[in-house]
Amino acid sequence: MRPARPRLPAALLALLLAPGLTAPAAPARAQAPPAAGAEAPLPVQEVAPGVFVYAAPYALAARDNAGAIANVAFVIGSEAVAVIDTGGSLAAGRRLLAAVRARTALPIRYVINTHVHPDHLLGNAAFAPEGATFVGHRALPEALAARAEGYLQANAALVGPAFAGTRIVPPTLLVAETRELDLGGRRLRLDAWPTAHTNSDLTVRELSTDTWFLGDLLFVGHVPALDGRITGWIAVLGRLKAEPAARVVPGHGPAALPWPAAAGPIERYLATLEAELRRMIREGRPIDEAGGAARGEADHWSLFSDFNTRNATTAYQELEWD
Repeated sequence: MRPARPRLPAALLALLLAPGLTAPAAPARAQAPPAAGAEAPLPVQEVAPGVFVYAAPYALAARDNAGAIANVAFVIGSEAVAVIDTGGSLAAGRRLLAAVRARTALPIRYVINTHVHPDHLLGNAAFAPEGATFVGHRALPEALAARAEGYLQANAALVGPAFAGTRIVPPTLLVAETRELDLGGRRLRLDAWPTAHTNSDLTVRELSTDTWFLGDLLFVGHVPALDGRITGWIAVLGRLKAEPAARVVPGHGPAALPWPAAAGPIERYLATLEAELRRMIREGRPIDEAGGAARGEADHWSLFSDFNTRNATTAYQELEWD
C-alpha cells in the first residue's frame, strides 16, 4: 500500500486560499486506460483563460494509468494550440489529444517537451498526425537518443498492452537560450536552463496570463527525482524564484500554485540532501550508505522510497568531486 499523500505545509495552503487565488484541486486519481479506439479525454482544469492542465496522480508508470503520471497541458490561442508535455505512452498522448479536441478544433502548432524523461514525452506520437512541430531544449535530441531504447523497453514492461504503438518522436525545433512562439493573440516564452533536474530542462511562460510551466524543475508532493546536478538544480531554483509569476504549473503536483511559495518544500529537500551528503563525504562514508541521506524528509513526500536512494547516489557522485 502506498503512503498517504502528504499534506501541503500550512503556510503554502494559506497562500493558496488567500484573496485572489483559488486553491488548486489535488492531482487526479489514476484511471484505467480506455479500450483501443475509445480514448477518454484526460480530465483537465482551466487554470487561467485558455490554459488547461491535467494534474497527474502521484504514481509510477503502470498498467492502471497507461503512463499518464506527469502533469501535461495545452494553451489555446486565436489561431493555434500548443501542447506542453504529452504523457508516458501513445495511449496517454491520445487521451490528451482528446482533451484538446473536446475544447477546440484549432490546429496543434507546437508540442513542447520540458525535458527528456519518458513520462513527459512518450505520448508525442499521438500528435505526429496533427502536423505539429516538436520543440525541446537543444540538448534533448542527444539525451533522448542515448536513452530511447531503454525507455521504450522499460515502459513497455511497466505499462503493458496500453503501451502498444508508442515510439520516440524527437524535437526538430530546438531552444538554445530563449525563444518565443506565437499562437495568435498568445505568445509563449521558452527558456533553456543549464543542467539541473536533467541536462535538458525547458520552461514555458504563457505571457498573456503569466502562467509559468516549470516542468520537473518543480515537484510538489511527489518527491523530486534527480537526473542532473543537485548544485545546478539548487542554483536554477534560485534564479526561477527571482522572477515573479501569476501562477506556476509543476511537473508533478497540483495543476497550479502561487510563486515563489511553491518552491519551499523542494528547496528544503534538495538543501537537506546536499548538506547531509557533504557531511557523509567529509566523514569518509562510502557511496553505498548515501541512501540514508535526507531520511528526515520521508514523511513530507509521496514515492520517497522509490526515488531518494537514487537521488542520493547521483548527488554523492557529483559532490565527492566538488
